Amino acid sequence: MKKILIATDGSPSSAEAVQFGVELAEENDAAAIFVHVTPATDILPMVNYGFGGVVPRVPHEVTEYDRVSLEEAEQIAVEHGVQASTRLLVGDAVDEIVAYADTEDVDMIVVGSRGHGALASALLGSVSRGVLSESKRPVMIVRGQAAVAAGAS
Repeated sequence: MKKILIATDGSPSSAEAVQFGVELAEENDAAAIFVHVTPATDILPMVNYGFGGVVPRVPHEVTEYDRVSLEEAEQIAVEHGVQASTRLLVGDAVDEIVAYADTEDVDMIVVGSRGHGALASALLGSVSRGVLSESKRPVMIVRGQAAVAAGAS
């Protein structure tokens, strides 16, 4: 194993995925590639959308806040002596993670599971589930204490 892509969004579950991925990279003398995906557009808040109304969207402007989870992940890699790089992607999280993993020809993708449970995941969708179903590469879904604390079944 030479390259591991680790997705992060700053959530407790992704922090556990980062920790796991860095330790895996350290054990295998592999490089870690951290990715964070921001949305292409933001929804403007409105008091009342009304029926049949158009939800106003504006292009997402990347800020330093979008880079925080990448910087924190990179610091963990440094502490473990793991070679790391970061990439901020824009678009749909599943599509961007899978496409970037293919572009970088990684050996594995590591993502965290928020632990919404089966019903919420079916209704809300799940990045980890989407990456697992879309990727042709091995995917490790880290479902640690963050998911358990959220009451996942």
